[in-house]
Parts: sequence; C-alpha cells; structure tokens
Amino acid sequence: MTKVFIDGSAGTTGLRIRERLAARKDITLLSLPDEKRKDPASRAACFAEADVAFLCLPDDAAREAVGLVGDAKTVLIDTSTAHRVSPGWVYGFPELAGQREKIANATRIANPGCHASGFIALVAPLISAGLLSPDARLSCFSLTGYSGGGKKMIAEYEDESNAARLLAPRIYGLSQTHKHLPEMQLIPGLKHAPLFSPIVSSFYAGMAVTVELPAELLAGTAADVIDLYRTVYRGPIVRYSGEADADGLLSAGALAGRDDMEISVFGNDERILLVSRFDNLGKGASGAAIQNMNIALGLPEETGLALG
Repeated sequence: MTKVFIDGSAGTTGLRIRERLAARKDITLLSLPDEKRKDPASRAACFAEADVAFLCLPDDAAREAVGLVGDAKTVLIDTSTAHRVSPGWVYGFPELAGQREKIANATRIANPGCHASGFIALVAPLISAGLLSPDARLSCFSLTGYSGGGKKMIAEYEDESNAARLLAPRIYGLSQTHKHLPEMQLIPGLKHAPLFSPIVSSFYAGMAVTVELPAELLAGTAADVIDLYRTVYRGPIVRYSGEADADGLLSAGALAGRDDMEISVFGNDERILLVSRFDNLGKGASGAAIQNMNIALGLPEETGLALG
C-alpha cells in the first residue's frame, strides 16, 4: 500500500488530489490534525513516512517544506511555482519527448502551471519537430475559470454581491510578468517569453489556451501541424481533436471536472489557431500531479483519473 501525504490539503489543488486518491484502494492517505498542520516536526514525520508527498503550498512554503524532507527518499511532487525551472527538478509534463522516463526515475517533480500546460503542449512539439523556430516571438491568450485563483478568488466570485461587477471576463497579468512565463519560455526552448494575456471569467473550472500562429512563423502548413499533433498526442490523457463544439464554438469549460486535455488546430494556412482545452484543476493541476505520481510508482498513468 502506497503512503501519500498532501502538505496543504485544504487548498483547491490539495482538495482535488485528496478527492481523487480517497477513492483508490492502493493508497493510504497520511493526515495531520488541524492543530498540527503547520507544525514542522509533525510535517517532517509525515514526509519521512510517506512514499509520495504532494506540496500544495505557496512558493515560499513549498521551499521550506523541501527542507523538512531532508534526505528521505520520498517522491516530492510540488504543485507550486517554486521549482518549475529549478535544477534537479524534473518538469512534470510526461507528454513531452523523453519526459515520461525522467519522471519515472525522479524523486523531485515540479508540476506544471495550468496556463503553461496548455501553451507548452501546443508549442513544444512544433519546436522539437523543426516546424517552429526557437526565435519565434509568440502571443498567447488563455481563458480560465475562477477556481484557478484559489480560495480568495472563489469566495469573491461566489459572493452574490459581486455578481454584476464580475460578470464580464477580466484580463490580468497586465505587467507581462506572470509567474508562468519562465516555464513557458524554458520548457519548449523559446529564446523569448511569449506575449501572454490570461483572462479569468465567471465560471468555476475549465481552460482554453490559444496560440495565434501566422503562416510566416511556420516551416510547414496547418496540415503538417495536425499530423504532428495526431502522432504526438494519442492519449490516454492528451489527444488531438479537430472538432469544435456542436454549435461551432469552443467552450473553455467543456472539459471541466476531468483530467484530460484536448488539442485542436483551427483557421487556415495563413492564420492558424492552436488551442488546448482542459480543466485548470485537472490536467492543469491536481490531475497532472496524480498522473506524475502514477508514473513515478510504475502504475498506468491514467489510474484514478477522470477521463472523457
């Protein structure tokens, strides 16, 4: 029986991980009483006992937690931003070429950011295949549900007195210093960080990440991109789909409550739209963390996940 400790289990990511794992027969969840959740000695004891530990904490707290683990052989999966571009940590997006094998042998795994997951899934294969230059200056916009903002934002959106004020989508990250930008540049191998516009709207969960790709940036055609995505993304968690929704539109909430991701290509040979859709709490957070745990434990990576 695998012993798992979730440090920070009261947050949205930790709660979803706990919900998924509580239904599994192969997992024993270690927990602390409320009065000891922040006690360093008690947390260190749980880290030492656990086979796998999830860090669902703010960045500084995640760094401190790593110090509590010490030399223990515990597999750490950090869902914060703290270690995503840090040496010694494996980036936890197994669909990237060669990454699944690295995760399988790692004890320090950095879970990707939600916006970053969608962007990297679209861009990394194109650079690897030579269809897109690392010098490309890209732009990306990403529409997300409000659960990605954590408990404070959830409370804000679910307060009825704010309904009129929060009805329209809101652009954030206006300074172009969003915390996901370092991984969005480093992991695909870009020389320049993308121009990035994240947008939060009044729905709980779901995400649609779009990269606009003019023909002059592409060493090929839209058909080449589709062929590549069909080859790279065959499931079980990430797959290619060239279809819009039944009404011909694309809903950012179409995969809410699930742990998979859908990759699509729209537009034409002059103006191409690359789109990834998933749940910001699923493949964008908790689902990805569990997928990484499964790989590290040598289990089928879809074990315990909610897939379409």
